[in-house]
Amino acid sequence: MDYGKHQAPQGYEPGESILTTLIRIPVRIVVVVLVLPVRMVWDALTALWHAADRVLLRPLGRALAWLLDTLVLTPLTWLYTWVLTPLGKAASWLAVALLLRPWIGLWRYVVVPVARYGIAAPAVWLYGAVLTPLGHGLRWIGTALLAPAARGIGTTLTWLFTTLLVLPVAGLWRYVVVPAVRYGLIVPVVWLYGAVLTPLGLGTAWVLGQLWRGIAATGRGLGIALAWLVMTLLVAPVSWTYRRILAPVGREIAAAFEVAWRVTGYVSRAVGRALATIARYLLVAPVSWAYRTVCTPVGHFVRDSVWAPARRAAAEAGRAARAALASARETVRQARRDAWRALVGSTDGARSREPQGTPARTLGSTTTVPSAAQASETPLLGEKFVKQG
Repeated sequence: MDYGKHQAPQGYEPGESILTTLIRIPVRIVVVVLVLPVRMVWDALTALWHAADRVLLRPLGRALAWLLDTLVLTPLTWLYTWVLTPLGKAASWLAVALLLRPWIGLWRYVVVPVARYGIAAPAVWLYGAVLTPLGHGLRWIGTALLAPAARGIGTTLTWLFTTLLVLPVAGLWRYVVVPAVRYGLIVPVVWLYGAVLTPLGLGTAWVLGQLWRGIAATGRGLGIALAWLVMTLLVAPVSWTYRRILAPVGREIAAAFEVAWRVTGYVSRAVGRALATIARYLLVAPVSWAYRTVCTPVGHFVRDSVWAPARRAAAEAGRAARAALASARETVRQARRDAWRALVGSTDGARSREPQGTPARTLGSTTTVPSAAQASETPLLGEKFVKQG
């Protein structure tokens, strides 16, 4: 009773019955049940693709771009800038120097002078001094002598041709051939066409025209009957089926799939948010709590109590080992100097082959320079022995 007073439900169109609206709801429910797994799989694949793109594909793309720039573009740029460009310039200079400039010189200093002074100048002189006067003389001969003779000969030949050939042929054509053809052939043919062939042709054309009109009327009647049969027995049922059954069914199925896709999208997003919340409370929160409460203090303890003392101890041991090695090297070096001095000796006139530093001062050493500074007990490497006087 009050259905018409309220707003029509979604999907209801004017002219549709309540039965159509009631049937539409179960159809949409069935379609939602069928589309929901597909939409959830689609949303899961979409989320997986976005996550893979954000976590894997973009860093991989940046890494590949960096590798391409570092391993390909930068070496190619350096190769082009510092190898190919100088080689191209050198090759162009060599090509110009070895190929282009010799041909330019050959053209400029050999071909052009030879063509100008060996061919063009003699040809111009020959044309001006020989051929031009010869041509003027031949023209005068042709104008003054040969042209009158040719005109007389042509006039004579024309009169002979006209008198002996053209006039007899024209008389024969005008007075013999034309009258014979006109009165012996054309006049009988015209009379035969007007008196016999024209009435016969008109009668035949009338008969054929009537026959064609009858055939055309019969064909039109058969075409109209066939078209009526096709429209009545084929087109009208197919059109009614499409308009009353197929189009509404297709429209309802498309609308049902559209609504189902939208509804399943809401359901899929709700399920996804629920799964994300469950994963956050069951996996992310415990892992985060364990990291903050357990791993971070343990890591700080290991760093401050184990790793830092071990690193300091290793550094001290390294410094002590380096000091011990330096002292051992210095001891070995001093012992070698003493052994060399004991074996070879040291005189004023002889120079030792063993590099010696400045000897340390002893209790028995003396110097004649009162203001000389006392030598170091551990002489540095590379200092030259200075002879004291």
